Amino acid sequence: MDVSDSRNLRGSGITIAREISHRIKYELGVTVSIGISWNKIYAKLGSDYKKPDAITEFNRENYKDRIWQLPASDLLYVGRQTNRKLQKLGIRTIGQLAESDEKLLESHFGKIGNVLWAFANGWDEDPVCKEGYEAPVKSIGNSTTTPRDLENNLDVWIIQMALAESVAARLRKHGFKCKTVEITVRDNGLYSFSRQMHLRQPTNITDEIVSAAFQLFKDNYKWEHPIRSLGIRAADLVLDDIPVQLDLFGNQEKKEKLEKLDRTVDEIRRRFGYFSIQRAAMYQDKVLSHLDAGTHTVHPHSYFHG
Repeated sequence: MDVSDSRNLRGSGITIAREISHRIKYELGVTVSIGISWNKIYAKLGSDYKKPDAITEFNRENYKDRIWQLPASDLLYVGRQTNRKLQKLGIRTIGQLAESDEKLLESHFGKIGNVLWAFANGWDEDPVCKEGYEAPVKSIGNSTTTPRDLENNLDVWIIQMALAESVAARLRKHGFKCKTVEITVRDNGLYSFSRQMHLRQPTNITDEIVSAAFQLFKDNYKWEHPIRSLGIRAADLVLDDIPVQLDLFGNQEKKEKLEKLDRTVDEIRRRFGYFSIQRAAMYQDKVLSHLDAGTHTVHPHSYFHG
């Protein structure tokens, strides 16, 4: 919450935090940990700093003494892989990250390097969204660490089919079609890459999305190592009722049948569960077919767009 305009009425940030903590404890019977700061990143860090039932304030006077000594992994967006790369650069604390060369971080991490450097320094001016605000959806994706390492194209097809089904279902649910399909691939040596393809026509049809994803995979992976993780993302979204130029060489009747079939599957799964209906291809491997790709990831506008 941004309480900047509430201080004259409710008091300082610490006073407001104490009231929130007290009321939650005595009205709901649970404890909370609250972080206070002048930006969202440090406030989030403060909420994790002490648990349970604690209030932590990071201000402009104490943040270097209290925050910069913490492990870099405590900072938002520093996951295990990123932390491992930071340690190879000799960066182990948030303070070391803040005092690093921003260009060095950008060269190793791309745009996320600039973001991490800014976060470590407390330079986050992103406002708190107003109640009821929904970020514009820029893409819809799903990814998974596979139940076992993938060793051939059939394994990849099974997982990509499950991911494409979930992505296409969410596109249809929200009334979108995509003009771009992107895949991410990570092998068991932790090498990863992303590739994307622009489609001839916008689509939310499972078969068209998985066909594009599988073609991208075959064109860009040479099977030097087994695969550990796969992802599919639908981007460049447009409303599903937008007029499109018909393709002289396409089969519009077939597209309409495929979309109707997909919507029928959506309804069956809504009523009876994800595993109530499956494609035959999913049963060629019992381990891989057990993956429930019904969990969707929506990628809204954020630090990493624009």
